[in-house]
Amino acid sequence: MKKNILVTGGAGFIGSHLVETLLRENAWNVTVVDDLNDFYSPDIKRANLGLLRRSGDIQFFEADIRCSDSLQQVFDENRFDVIVHLAARAGVRPSLSEPKLYVETNINGTVNLLELARKYDVKQFVFGSSSSVYGENEKVPFAEDDPIFKPISPYAATKAAGELICHTYSHLFDIRTVCLRFFTVYGARQRPDLAIHKFSKLIYFGQPIQVFGDGSTRRDYTYIDDIIQGVRASIDYDGSMHEVFNLGESETTELGRLIELLEASLGKKAIIERLPPQPGDVPITFADISKARRLLNYSPTTKIEQGIPKFVEWFKTAQPAVSI
Repeated sequence: MKKNILVTGGAGFIGSHLVETLLRENAWNVTVVDDLNDFYSPDIKRANLGLLRRSGDIQFFEADIRCSDSLQQVFDENRFDVIVHLAARAGVRPSLSEPKLYVETNINGTVNLLELARKYDVKQFVFGSSSSVYGENEKVPFAEDDPIFKPISPYAATKAAGELICHTYSHLFDIRTVCLRFFTVYGARQRPDLAIHKFSKLIYFGQPIQVFGDGSTRRDYTYIDDIIQGVRASIDYDGSMHEVFNLGESETTELGRLIELLEASLGKKAIIERLPPQPGDVPITFADISKARRLLNYSPTTKIEQGIPKFVEWFKTAQPAVSI
């Protein structure tokens, strides 16, 4: 008998890849909640939904997680075994100008879902967190038991709060909560506001790319297939009742090197516009994934040197006529 799973944010980048994976397994009744907001073009999310519907049967609700009444309808019509909560207001820099929106969505929306999980006795709750919770962590690589009490953006603060709320509901209401700290995910269908996608488009069309600082910042870029491997394992995780995992490649790449890889894959030279460092940006992210390896059998396989050409191949095929 198939199990029932709810994926919030299922029309987005990571969410659509997860839903695609679940549909291939043919063991899940998949329900997707997404509000199709205009943080980036809703047409991209609708295209993702179209792809998913061609892959299998999904139930879709256009609902805002801030609205408990809309979510109530979803739970009135379904009984879920698992919730994977990926819906969020994303991005460090936009959160600096709209902190209230980030709090309402990422904190209040998460509480709404946890309340419904409690009410309807959903026993497995997977929460999409972020490496940004570590802030300017002086110890590298970042480990799950490092302190996260000094976030440097509203986005990071809301993700840290979401993890704490998950712990509280797990403790009080016997819900297993698994919090996944994603490290700079990229790949096919990546959000257009993220650096790899945005840089690719600008380089492709001969437009300047903005580089904040001297290009020495480093990120633990993680290919989407590796992230999905970790998310999928967390759905089946049956260990302790509250757990936090880093999902990264456990390697760092300097921004300047990333641009070189994009130039090589696109066959075009970047025009670089240098700007001062951006508030809220951290100098490095670097995941210690030993815990995820041990408890989730997480084993990322795609190095940045292989992942960037894969992304560019998708980019050229999917959006050759997209203008800026």
